[in-house]
Amino acid sequence: MKVLFFGYGGIAARALDLLHDRGDEIAAVVTHRDDPSEARWFTTPAEIAQAHGWTTIYSGETPAGALTALAAAQRPDLILSVFYRELLPEAVLQAARLAALNLHPSLLPAYRGRAPINWVLVNGERLTGVTLHHMTRRADAGDIVGQRELAVGARETALTLYRRIESAGTALLAELLPLVAAGAAPRRPQDHARATTFGRRRPEDGCIDWRWPAERIDRLVRAVAPPWPGAFFDAGGTRVFIEEGEPGEPLPASGAVPPGAIRRDADGVLIAAADRWFRVRAARGLNGA
Repeated sequence: MKVLFFGYGGIAARALDLLHDRGDEIAAVVTHRDDPSEARWFTTPAEIAQAHGWTTIYSGETPAGALTALAAAQRPDLILSVFYRELLPEAVLQAARLAALNLHPSLLPAYRGRAPINWVLVNGERLTGVTLHHMTRRADAGDIVGQRELAVGARETALTLYRRIESAGTALLAELLPLVAAGAAPRRPQDHARATTFGRRRPEDGCIDWRWPAERIDRLVRAVAPPWPGAFFDAGGTRVFIEEGEPGEPLPASGAVPPGAIRRDADGVLIAAADRWFRVRAARGLNGA
């Protein structure tokens, strides 16, 4: 197949490796520049494209209408989006001969939108997965080609879940792309009545409120653990980032310990949540708190 590819992140790089191994022709790779404020811990699609001599285009650095013109000129069999951060114009989608598909890291119609890997951990979900679906004008709302389910581990972090999503998504593409190429891929509409949508997470969403139960704090810490920025709170004029921890022993029944109180013992640092101590295993800035 001739593929016009849109994507970013480690999973997009693995998808490009798969397309290369399949012998597909890459019309171009459209991707994003690395954000200097974000830690990069993965191979990028741009690096894969450079290694193979494929044309690389960076989002936001082309004239208006350039992507539409590119799609019309290339006339790809497949437009494939993998963790691309922008909606594609309708004219681009219509240029694909077979399909315009997106790989999304949730079990659609649940968790449409941005950062589903983080949100499922924040919300304490026990099941998630990855979905290959047709792209439409509405984000993540198109017909489903296929899905793979993943159980969320009890101590899952955003990084461990991302890596499992990456493997499951690559396997799903390997299974379904031959059917797409043959024009025989399954297709079923989403149940829009069951849809849930979550927006992009903002830096302030990582702020810990020690009046929350320890379990809720634990979910947040794991949802934004490194290489994400980390959950944080302010103490004594210092911003403290908690990178690892877990709920500890219950607080005294008397209620004499206020939320956010810090205690040190032989094993390290504990901070009082609404119902339990939260044991800190790794943090930045805590010594100055």
